[in-house]
Amino acid sequence: MTELLNRPVPTVSTPSGRRRGRWIEVWDPENEAFWATTGRRVARRNLIFSIFAEHLGFTTWLLWSAVVVFLPQAGFTFSVSQLFWLLAVPNLVGSFLRLPYTFAVPKFGGRNWTVVSALLLLIPTGLLVVAVSDPDTPYWFFLLAAATAGVGGGNFASSMANISFFYPEKEKGFALGLNAAGGNIGTAVVQLVVPVVVTLGSGVTVAYAGLAWMPFIVLAAVGAWLFMDNLAMARSDFKTQAAAAKRSHTWVMSFLYIGTFGSFIGYSAAMPLLLKTQFPGTNAVSYAFAGALIGSVARPFGGWLSDKLGGARVTFATFLVMGAGVLGVMYAVEGAKNLPLFLASFAVLFAATGVGNGSTYRM
Repeated sequence: MTELLNRPVPTVSTPSGRRRGRWIEVWDPENEAFWATTGRRVARRNLIFSIFAEHLGFTTWLLWSAVVVFLPQAGFTFSVSQLFWLLAVPNLVGSFLRLPYTFAVPKFGGRNWTVVSALLLLIPTGLLVVAVSDPDTPYWFFLLAAATAGVGGGNFASSMANISFFYPEKEKGFALGLNAAGGNIGTAVVQLVVPVVVTLGSGVTVAYAGLAWMPFIVLAAVGAWLFMDNLAMARSDFKTQAAAAKRSHTWVMSFLYIGTFGSFIGYSAAMPLLLKTQFPGTNAVSYAFAGALIGSVARPFGGWLSDKLGGARVTFATFLVMGAGVLGVMYAVEGAKNLPLFLASFAVLFAATGVGNGSTYRM
């Protein structure tokens, strides 16, 4: 202990602490003196730009959830089933990309990968513009364009992995919670902004849904390049990860996480189209963003509640509440065609998924 307190405080501003390309060689957030003098400031700067880039990752990932409801007005005569496939494919691709994106941070550096992963978002936004600019674009091209939006889901994994290396254990939970919430809110933002953007001027211009995010994506990449850092000590042991896959608890937590975060993403993606198909002739689509917003805001509360009551108890309760919400939605759609009940039930569902996201992460 005495040796730890007496050792020199590492600093990222000295030549020995850094090398070209914004690499930090020495990083010890558990050293209180280092954290107070240098670490907290550097970590906070990286967190801010990480949140910005991850936020745009979520907006890109869920971009098609806001776009599909305008495709019929733009002259594309896809079936409801085909439209739902355009929502499902990005989620599927994004889920699979989370694993390689997690290991990309130790391999290439958090700053470097944030720049690359941000610039990759220009591919799905650009392909969206191309797809909707020609009324004769085949459906397979729409599927391809939607699939590339999955890279936004991968951003979440790499962003969380990167920020986890910057903070000491006692502050890691709060920092990761902020990082996650900042990204999750992008789901609500895209569903709030796109309906406004595509209806600017006369008629509907769906291409604006892709073009609107491109300047911000470039800004996020430039910001990461100028202000973020790579940590040389960031390591991810693949053998340890592989060993964890053999434990039954790992699989239990995976299924619980699918039930919470998977439900949040799935419900968020489907909400606008579900409202449009089940309650035609109403302005219900304008309420779609509220569900994702509720789920995003509820996530930190789930972590706080888990600290008080225990993650397992809170997670169990959230699944019970989610079940009640599903029953309410089913009755509102199949029986009463009751829009207020539908919205209220989904609000309960989103709140439960948000709390569950926080509690499972705490577990």
